[in-house]
Amino acid sequence: MNDIRQICTVSDEERALRLDVFLSGKYPSLSRSQVKKMIEDGEIRINGSVVSKAGLKLKAGDVVEFIIRPAQPWQVTAQDIPLQILYEDRHLLVINKPAGMVVHPAPGHREGTLVNAILHHCGDLSGIGGVIRPGIVHRLDQDTSGILLVAKDDETHRHLSGQFKDHSVGKTYQALVFGSPPENEGMISLPVGRHPEDRKKMSTRSRRGKEAVTRWRVAARYGEVTLLAVDIETGRTHQIRVHLSAAGYPVVGDRVYGGKGRLASVRDPALRARLSMLPRQALHAWRIVFVHPRDSRKMEFVAPLPEDMRDLMDYLASRHA
Repeated sequence: MNDIRQICTVSDEERALRLDVFLSGKYPSLSRSQVKKMIEDGEIRINGSVVSKAGLKLKAGDVVEFIIRPAQPWQVTAQDIPLQILYEDRHLLVINKPAGMVVHPAPGHREGTLVNAILHHCGDLSGIGGVIRPGIVHRLDQDTSGILLVAKDDETHRHLSGQFKDHSVGKTYQALVFGSPPENEGMISLPVGRHPEDRKKMSTRSRRGKEAVTRWRVAARYGEVTLLAVDIETGRTHQIRVHLSAAGYPVVGDRVYGGKGRLASVRDPALRARLSMLPRQALHAWRIVFVHPRDSRKMEFVAPLPEDMRDLMDYLASRHA
């Protein structure tokens, strides 16, 4: 695919706009960060002169000329790994991620990730930020299962990211937690940030915590364990696990935020032994609601509970039959 040269003229209505705002608004496939990169590479001219500032204010009649280069291959290996796809069209994917799968390649996880699998599955990626790669709009921890949205192109990625940023995406998780809340629903509003002593953990006691809001309601009670439906209004790292632990109801199987310690306090040895068999935190991204970026349809998807959580819930239910 060859480079594409574009030429456009600034109208009276568009005068005084910043260059990056003008181009990203006129060409939906371009993000402001991409425009900045194009400027750094000397690929944008105004009235024949190379531009050096993304914030340059335009004048009516200015002629803007730039080059759109084809997306480049990404240096990540495509792998034939099975995916549970809940929905797919030419703009996006909705995937039910299994527990244990890392989302992004990183040191120590160069292969076997969700991205490796998507690269093999998708033959219609048009590129994100000038690179042929999937746009992971949000993330799940390695040991959290459930729904993930994936954009196939820049415009879709930008629209979905905007919905997450303005908190218009509905996200409901299911979590098995230790304890039995006296109320049937509640809200946790505590800032979440890096732990003041352990940089690998998050905490509600961070000196630089960001606003975080978690709403929960009881879905089922099993004595010393409760199933919660959890809605998050913000998407901070480890938010649900940190908030529930701070509230005194750590997630079953969570060895980072208190689940391991609470396991030892379970009085029934048979129940304690069964709970200890779960190798990861019992947290599942169950439901998502968003607006399709291209035609404004309301989209809603539910990912069935994975086998490990379902089996554990069947056991808990049988004890309280």
